[in-house]
Amino acid sequence: MIVSHNELTAVVNKAFLGMRRTCGEADIIANMVAGLQMVGLNGIGHFNNAAQFLTAEKDCPVDIFTTNDGSLVVDLHGCSLACHLPVVIDYAIEKMVGKKHLTIELKNCHNRWLAYNELVKLAAKGLACKAQWNNGSSPQNTLYILNQGCVSPELFLSDHLNLAGSGLHDMTIQLSVKSFDIAGYSAGYTRHIKSSELNSALRDTWNDGILVDDAEWETLKQTATALLVENSEQSLQGAGELAH
Repeated sequence: MIVSHNELTAVVNKAFLGMRRTCGEADIIANMVAGLQMVGLNGIGHFNNAAQFLTAEKDCPVDIFTTNDGSLVVDLHGCSLACHLPVVIDYAIEKMVGKKHLTIELKNCHNRWLAYNELVKLAAKGLACKAQWNNGSSPQNTLYILNQGCVSPELFLSDHLNLAGSGLHDMTIQLSVKSFDIAGYSAGYTRHIKSSELNSALRDTWNDGILVDDAEWETLKQTATALLVENSEQSLQGAGELAH
């Protein structure tokens, strides 16, 4: 089925607010989901997957360390990257002042595909970005390169794990004032989703609406409704207790 951008962001916003979490901005997360969905990369599916665990995850700030070489190491304590990446990126950009390159090592995090929209924003700041992560299922390794002046990244996927320095719940993001060597870094990857394909999908979506899987959309709406009802019942119970 087809939904509008406003419909999609409103439902995700409602679903996340219903989780009553301290960390994470509902409107930003809604745009993360929409940004991924609009280029055909199943943002709703990734959010539905995240929603199964978000209510049980720790709800606490990340720990950030600076290494001797100036890199940032961020421990997310097993939490969804969607709740913390915008703050981490803002912090990293401050640390980029006067530098040409910065590496961010994100440890113990989930839902890394939802980083897509936040990383796309870096191009407007004049930065190139390279991100890489492993998955437990196929495709097992993902490489994301967004060079300066580009609207969408080049995505490379492989069924082979690349565990050099990172595990299944980690993600490495590199920021640079110079563009990355796409051909050099992408050697060995078996599938390439071109920036032009993502641009075309985004353009079509703005014109025709957002194509969503019926089952995924229904799951998302059920999450938003269930949490809303649950919170309303808790509020009524709370109000009743105060009245006695």
